[in-house]
Amino acid sequence: MTNQIKIAVIGVGRWGVHLLRNFLANPQANVVAVVDPHPERLAAVKQQFNLDENVLLTTQWQDLKTVSGLTGVAIATPATTHYALIKDSLKQGYHVLAEKPLTLNPAECRELCHLAEQHNLILTVDHTYLFHPAVERGKAVVQAGKLGDLRYGYATRTHLGPVRQDVDALWDLAIHDIAIFNAWLGQIPVQVQATGTVWLQGAGGQGSRGAEVSPYTESVPQGLADLVWLTLTYPDGFQAYIHLCWLNPDKQRRLGIVGSLGSLIFDEMSISSPLTLLHGEFEQQGNQFIPVNQRQIVLELEPGEPLGRVCSSFVGSILNNTPSEISSGWVGTELVEILAALTLSLSQGGKPVFLSDRIVKEQKFQEY
Repeated sequence: MTNQIKIAVIGVGRWGVHLLRNFLANPQANVVAVVDPHPERLAAVKQQFNLDENVLLTTQWQDLKTVSGLTGVAIATPATTHYALIKDSLKQGYHVLAEKPLTLNPAECRELCHLAEQHNLILTVDHTYLFHPAVERGKAVVQAGKLGDLRYGYATRTHLGPVRQDVDALWDLAIHDIAIFNAWLGQIPVQVQATGTVWLQGAGGQGSRGAEVSPYTESVPQGLADLVWLTLTYPDGFQAYIHLCWLNPDKQRRLGIVGSLGSLIFDEMSISSPLTLLHGEFEQQGNQFIPVNQRQIVLELEPGEPLGRVCSSFVGSILNNTPSEISSGWVGTELVEILAALTLSLSQGGKPVFLSDRIVKEQKFQEY
């Protein structure tokens, strides 16, 4: 087929296998190699997807350098490995789609973005929610002013596991809701705060904390927080509050923005109505405030798997030689900068951190 690019998938664990599935289904992508350090995973995907014998299956990522005409790589490995893999891939001339977060270090993120630009290569980050039909529709609703004057936002992301040992609940979960708020508001925070509670993996390796740790763990001497509360303050004064926990059997994926004319709710756990516009406002009668104009509208969404849209966008960016407008490396860098600032606030017991103070952040997080 014409206009078909050669793709390699690096890492076929829980998320990488879905990237592989979507690239195999994309008519403009030709999967020519799969890399994973675990031979049993390679054998499993070969059988699951009935991969052609010509597809290279290898435990060594350096073997990709022998693949003729390789165009791009999709990296779905632990975040601690991203910097080295992405940097080497860009130097080899490959376009890169990286699982979030881009890296754990804002300075490294900026370096990779500049490197991609210098080599005229596409660097895209798999912030899947930014490609979700509900998030795209929600952005249009908010920016059309249908909520009136925006007052505040809130989000809850809870579940029972998996509990990670390389990063805390902040880095594992917050990036999704921060990305959505940024997209809907068309802004990034100027100040952040974070407080947390550690139960399982406390200071000094207590609890279930094992040998497989990342440089990130050295920056949080109190241990890896299981519960985190965040406050994001945006340039216009809008504030968003986020609740994160991986020890809560009450699984929630809910985000909302409240305005003077109503609220917009994205509830991922609701199959029938994931995106709802709740109209309602107050009318003052004497010294009383009476709710009026109350009604609920379930917004229709375009069909399509968000991750499939991520893969299609990446392929399209390569073919058109145009960086992603939705989730470029620079968008990923902004989100990592926010997470780094939140980590600094978390380590200081909730002290506000201003994102404009990049020098402080880079000094604090240069050891990542």
